[in-house]
Amino acid sequence: MSTIWVVLIAIAALIAGVALGFFIARKYMMNYLKKNPPINEQMLRTLMMQMGQKPSQKKINQMMRSMNSQSEK
Repeated sequence: MSTIWVVLIAIAALIAGVALGFFIARKYMMNYLKKNPPINEQMLRTLMMQMGQKPSQKKINQMMRSMNSQSEK
């Protein structure tokens, strides 16, 4: 009977550890991406120039807003 309890406690600890690890890793990545966004205005401007477009500030602002709104969803 005691081996069953040991197995159940081990399984419960494993599940709790996985869940806790997931939420800690998720929180860490969200903070990291907020502090270090994957793309900024300068990168977007360079990308548009490489594609042969002349980037206006209005167009860059519009694209940054749309990317930020997509990342918040």
